[in-house]
Amino acid sequence: MDLHFGDSKPTDEERAAVDALLGPPESAWEGAEDRTDADLRWARGGRAARERRDQLLPGLHAINDRVGWISEGALDYLCRRLTVPPAEAYGVATFYAMFAVKPRPAKVVHVCTDLACAAKGAAKVCAGLEARLGAAGAAAGGGVVWQESPCLGLCERAPAALVIQAGVPAGPLRPYATAVIGPATPDAVVLAATAPEAAPGEPAATMAVPQAGQQGLTLLRRVGVVDPASLDDYRAYGGYTALRRAFDLGPTDVIREVTDAGLVGRGGAAFPTGRKWQATASQAEGPHYVVCNADESEPGTFKDRVVMEGDPYSLIEAMTIAGYATGAHLGYLYIRGEYPRATRRLEHAIAQARARGFLGDDVLGQGYAFDIELRRGAGAYICGEETALFNSIEGYRGEPRSKPPFPVEKGLFGKPTAANNVETLVNVLPILSQGAAAFRAAESKLFCVSGNVERPGIYELPFGATLGELLDLAGRPETLKAVLLGGAAGGFVRPDEMDIPLTFEGTRAAGTTLGSGVVLAFDGTVPLPRLLLRIAEFFRDESCGQCVPCRVGTVRQEEALHRILDRTGAEAATDIALLREVGRAMKDASICGLGQTAWNAVESAIDRLGAYK
Repeated sequence: MDLHFGDSKPTDEERAAVDALLGPPESAWEGAEDRTDADLRWARGGRAARERRDQLLPGLHAINDRVGWISEGALDYLCRRLTVPPAEAYGVATFYAMFAVKPRPAKVVHVCTDLACAAKGAAKVCAGLEARLGAAGAAAGGGVVWQESPCLGLCERAPAALVIQAGVPAGPLRPYATAVIGPATPDAVVLAATAPEAAPGEPAATMAVPQAGQQGLTLLRRVGVVDPASLDDYRAYGGYTALRRAFDLGPTDVIREVTDAGLVGRGGAAFPTGRKWQATASQAEGPHYVVCNADESEPGTFKDRVVMEGDPYSLIEAMTIAGYATGAHLGYLYIRGEYPRATRRLEHAIAQARARGFLGDDVLGQGYAFDIELRRGAGAYICGEETALFNSIEGYRGEPRSKPPFPVEKGLFGKPTAANNVETLVNVLPILSQGAAAFRAAESKLFCVSGNVERPGIYELPFGATLGELLDLAGRPETLKAVLLGGAAGGFVRPDEMDIPLTFEGTRAAGTTLGSGVVLAFDGTVPLPRLLLRIAEFFRDESCGQCVPCRVGTVRQEEALHRILDRTGAEAATDIALLREVGRAMKDASICGLGQTAWNAVESAIDRLGAYK
């Protein structure tokens, strides 16, 4: 292990940020400024410090939140505290889009330019900011820098922007302030950037749920009805009845109930949840872990954010049930770094659950110990892949692992792990409360509808409802041109295909995908070639670069789409042939789903919509 440190020293502020997370250093070996006689006699740290490598990502956040960027001195100090080679830590810090290793202003404005925001005028917002604050990435007067961003998960408020100001205490353990603007205008963004405290507050989570308060909802029934901060409100509306029934059933019967309900993963892979839990629980090696993947970064996806903001205790309860069923005593909740309000509400919910005995050494007096650690991502789409997420938590670059072994055998920290996304987990509550048979009879799905519709938001519909029925609820545009199902990794369908049933089997039979439930509708004002180019740019930027087919293929795909941006017919034929060849190579040889699906939307646009003809 190369532990070569540089000569740069941390500032007092940087040192304080790290020490607030890790505690003061115990010796000069860990970075203490004064060397004692004991330090000269023996070395301390080593293995004990290396076992805390999973604190690397929180440590980078601590520095970035306090100062706004990560200097060489701060990085070296963090590495000394954790016995991590600085070269490796630098590789981790530069992996994430939300971190900076070069000086920048404390206030950073992230302006979404992805699919939903592009359809709603993000280009005008960027042009207005360039005129007022200068070019993207250039520091403006008043200590502000703005930059274009991939999807911020605020699609129902498109176009959207997020302001993050470092070094401004906004609560316990939160040395940074945030402001969310949506729908964004140049004036509103400049106001929030220059004075974040003057920005208007975010609307209630119900604004993202057009069906809020309606009868017949299951997963969204508490959103807008209960106070998301109140544990008593949650319990009054059926909270923790599912966990109590889980304790009555026992772990084996909980897994049987989830299996009989037919619940499958709602993040896009549709793997049977009961089988995953059973495989994890049956592993002799321990400890076991539960991981909630709340890093929803697929463009157009925001359902998990709405659930976490509007009904956070449901996720805490569901993770506890998952831990009980799989024999885990610790769960990790990995949430997008771009979700400040969801993060605050989950922090509060976890603290309240601990204080009231719903988490801790003796959950509900049943002799079962379970707790949850919240980990913030830092802007990396690839960390939505479960093994990349494990690496991120462990303090490494968020790069996918080869399978097998599968996570149920060797997952987080090399131990058996059950990983599920937010929507999958909260479905466990009605399964246990109502029973598997009742759940199957009325199983529903969350859909993220945005783009050129009148009422964008999260919709809950029973499986089997058609695409046309969903778009009618959301206000279908009169000049519907195309619908993108499943996000950037999904596929386009035509306006005459509105009878597609919204099930995993139905969309597969129609030659497309349901994915995570993204439904992006585009009218005639959105130029399709530029939309496809934005998808290609997204995958090029988000490729982790680990495998050649994806690293090179995403670049070649973007280059080809640039060349044929304004071409059709014979002029585009050569590059379309190249796109097909590159797409097949990525699909067949990439190590993970990012590269395997990077060509899907472009392929469907060419074959289904007749793009470039």
